[in-house]
Amino acid sequence: MPFSHDMVYSLTTAVDLLNTSPAAGGDEGLTSVEDLRTFVGRRVISDVENLDDRDLVEVRELRDEFYEVFTAPDRETAVSLLNTLLGRTRITPSLAEHDGFSLHIHYFAPGASLAEHLAADCGVALAHVLVEDERDRLRTCAAPDCAHVFVDESRNRSRVYCDSRTCGNRMHVAAYRARRRA
Repeated sequence: MPFSHDMVYSLTTAVDLLNTSPAAGGDEGLTSVEDLRTFVGRRVISDVENLDDRDLVEVRELRDEFYEVFTAPDRETAVSLLNTLLGRTRITPSLAEHDGFSLHIHYFAPGASLAEHLAADCGVALAHVLVEDERDRLRTCAAPDCAHVFVDESRNRSRVYCDSRTCGNRMHVAAYRARRRA
């Protein structure tokens, strides 16, 4: 994949956020401020202080907007949706080195809320995907009972399952059993 480590990290953060949504085929993954704190800790999101119910609501709304961008039916729709989202975001690029990560770029403005922080960093990463004409790497799991999203980082763009150990393995076992019955 032609993206730098920090772009891949931001895309992975976006995917992790999107897969907390009921739209991704499961239960609500952000039911409380504590769930939001866990997400922030898991993704090592810096410069995030006190989180409250307002942050939870804003992040859920942002998550829904990112899901629309990620699953947009065409490039033009994805670009329009992402431009709208980024247009509301204060973006202030700055170089940072923290938490064991090498030098990288943060795009969020100082003092930004968690939602604005995610909108800037993850939004810019998604913008790079669109600019590099790599939108086809933004995928939804091919397993019939899963709607999780993922970024296909494979060289030949062949990944079809969100996780090869769960959905992939389950689908391969089902296909094997079907062949054995035939």
